[in-house]
Amino acid sequence: MSVSKGFGKFAGRMQYRFITIEGNIGAGKTTLSHLLSRHYDARLILEEFADNPFLPKFYENPSQYAFPLELFFMAERYKQLKELLQQNDLFQTVTISDYLFTKCLLFAKVNLPADEYRLYQRLFEIIHQQIVQPDILIYLHSPISRLKENIRRRNRAYEQNISENYLSDIQETYTHYIRQHNVRTLVIDTTHADFLANESHLRAIIDQLEGEPWEGQKFLDGFTAS
Repeated sequence: MSVSKGFGKFAGRMQYRFITIEGNIGAGKTTLSHLLSRHYDARLILEEFADNPFLPKFYENPSQYAFPLELFFMAERYKQLKELLQQNDLFQTVTISDYLFTKCLLFAKVNLPADEYRLYQRLFEIIHQQIVQPDILIYLHSPISRLKENIRRRNRAYEQNISENYLSDIQETYTHYIRQHNVRTLVIDTTHADFLANESHLRAIIDQLEGEPWEGQKFLDGFTAS
């Protein structure tokens, strides 16, 4: 489990103690998680996808390896977040995660046939009740062309043949989830965003986190290319 603990001087300006960042493959979730955790000196929980032995096999043969892939991911995510639940100082520190536990169900809906998905959903519903939910979800919405470029640049061999159709299916599933669930969500259009190179882009997110809370979804866009 990737964890760094602390309580930064800026954390007192923000009421959210558990922040989750989500988005499609290649959306920049981990990058933004690192930047915000550095700003708030927060505990950081990063998905350990590289430990999943079924991931490369899934991209080569999805129908054969989708179910064990998703079971492995759910077990690992549960293990990470259960450890978080057991931390006595959960409400005295800021915690930032680069995945939402519900991600298990969203990817399974895309990857599994109907009968396997129904079984997976039953297991998910049992486990999901034991998981702490975030105070706020940050969702990074990127155009498919940018996702493909980010995937190409980070150069993980098993990702290079991910199709635009698959990314579109994942995107649509996330969008449907956000629209249908009343989760406090900051939806960010990252078409021209660069949180690493442009400090004002990161500052725009921090301003939202430290501003007045809202219910439901809030949209942040208008970033200009550097």
